[in-house]
Amino acid sequence: MDKLDFMREELEAAKAEKRYINIRTMDSPADGWMVVDGKKVLNFCTNNYLGLANHPVLKEAAKKAVDEWGAGPAAVRTIAGTQRLHTECEQRLAAFKRVEAALLVQSGFCANQAAIPPLVGRDKQTGQQDVIFSDRLNHASIIDGARLSGAKIIVYEHCDPADLEAKVKEHLPKYRRGLVVTDGVFSMDGDIAPLDKLYEVAAKYNLLTMVDDAHGEGVLGQGRGIVSHFGLEGKFDVEIGTLSKAFGVMGGVIAGSSLVVEYIRQKARPNLFSSALTPADTAACMAAVDYVEKHPELVDKLWENAEYFKAGIQRLGIDTGHTQTPIVPVMLGDVKLAKEFSAKLFEYGVFAMALGFPTVPRGQARIRVMNTAAHTKEDLDLGLEIFERVARELGVV
Repeated sequence: MDKLDFMREELEAAKAEKRYINIRTMDSPADGWMVVDGKKVLNFCTNNYLGLANHPVLKEAAKKAVDEWGAGPAAVRTIAGTQRLHTECEQRLAAFKRVEAALLVQSGFCANQAAIPPLVGRDKQTGQQDVIFSDRLNHASIIDGARLSGAKIIVYEHCDPADLEAKVKEHLPKYRRGLVVTDGVFSMDGDIAPLDKLYEVAAKYNLLTMVDDAHGEGVLGQGRGIVSHFGLEGKFDVEIGTLSKAFGVMGGVIAGSSLVVEYIRQKARPNLFSSALTPADTAACMAAVDYVEKHPELVDKLWENAEYFKAGIQRLGIDTGHTQTPIVPVMLGDVKLAKEFSAKLFEYGVFAMALGFPTVPRGQARIRVMNTAAHTKEDLDLGLEIFERVARELGVV
């Protein structure tokens, strides 16, 4: 038996079950319209919420940084890779989030892997273990960070503070300390964590708190994110952010009190063992934060577009799940139907990908529409017209 046969078998099974991922290639910058696989299409697929990924202000900042600082930092941050740009960006992000300090890392995924293991784990001398209370639908990066920590992972039911408290009462006494961690906005369904109620439970039992605000930054709380949305600035121990979605660039941020951020800075492996963010990315990130603060109308436009599109899909009688944000899941159930739906959308000029197992549970396949401020009303009307055409052709409505 060939040692690689297991790979061939798994790939063939994925194709047969319509789980195989066919990656489309973008031939133009991320924007409201893009060229994808050589075809001009209306883009409902990227996370470019505020339309900043191709903004001239960000591009100019990146070009200027390359001229001044070079292409890359050439080292990890703790050796010789921390440029003044990085510390300025951290100060800017902390001010934006209204916290004491921030740590800039390579991506939002890295940020979760960087933050969780220093906070909880297992004492090497005593063997005493910590415990993580994690929402059932938390992002893969939270799950991986939790696994890397070595702490016991207890899953509570999705967005359910009562179940969280029940799990805390049952399990916390067995462990040294505990951490509650949740996504802020859940990227597959578009619903929002009840952060105020989760915080009440955590405060009652003296638990560490952490929220991943990847899909909330630039969207909720006038752009400042879910912590601001709930008026909890300075109360959550750790805020995780990404600069690759609403801010349109690249990078992750760990924000909180000076004590917590410095502790993580000293211990986080992505900070200790991986090169720093490039000057171009870092400068563009700062430019994006500045631009969002100066242009709150971008957030308003995003929400106007999202509500308009969501209402149009709902008028067709199509289920949009539990969304509370500009993420609009077009629920189809069957993965084969979702793949066919996505292919026909692309044929007619709309780029919106199908999502099935294991990204979402079996039987809950969908088209996930990512609304942005880059779309005009005419774009949205065209998109709705094409969605209706495909839905009728496939017997969805």
